[in-house]
Amino acid sequence: MGANRISAQDTAARWIVIDGDTIDNKTLDPVLVSAGMDAEGRKAYQRLKKRVKKVMPYAKMAAYKMRVMEDNLTMKKNKKERKRYIKECEESLKQMYMGQLKNLSIDDGKILMKLIHRETGKTTWEIMKNYRGGAEAFFWQAFGTVYGHDMKVEFDPVADFQIENIIRIEKLE
Repeated sequence: MGANRISAQDTAARWIVIDGDTIDNKTLDPVLVSAGMDAEGRKAYQRLKKRVKKVMPYAKMAAYKMRVMEDNLTMKKNKKERKRYIKECEESLKQMYMGQLKNLSIDDGKILMKLIHRETGKTTWEIMKNYRGGAEAFFWQAFGTVYGHDMKVEFDPVADFQIENIIRIEKLE
């Protein structure tokens, strides 16, 4: 008898009484409700899903490398040491990833820039400006616009809800 009893606190938190009926009160995870997609919409979603799965590891790695680099930069004594360290990190990253990143499509690059912002809280423009300087950031921004890129693009969880949903469903976090 004692094991099945519900305290007043449990009752207040878990159960609601409406017109004499006791109803279990539980909070469910949010659910995305949307209209059905046509064939073209499904195809576009599948392409987006493939792109997100392809570039998310690069965004994660960029965020990790940036955190490590920031931690190590705080230990450098002067500007010359910091500049040398940044150059070494850049060379190391180029050797490890440049071959793979060159094979990304323009649309893959756009998704990657959004995901880098999502993971780091900084746009690729801000990252470039902080580590390479404003002039070089300006050059790469101008070069990118020729191919439809904007280094100042930000990840917006509302506007980019499909990307966020893909990350959650595919457990890419």
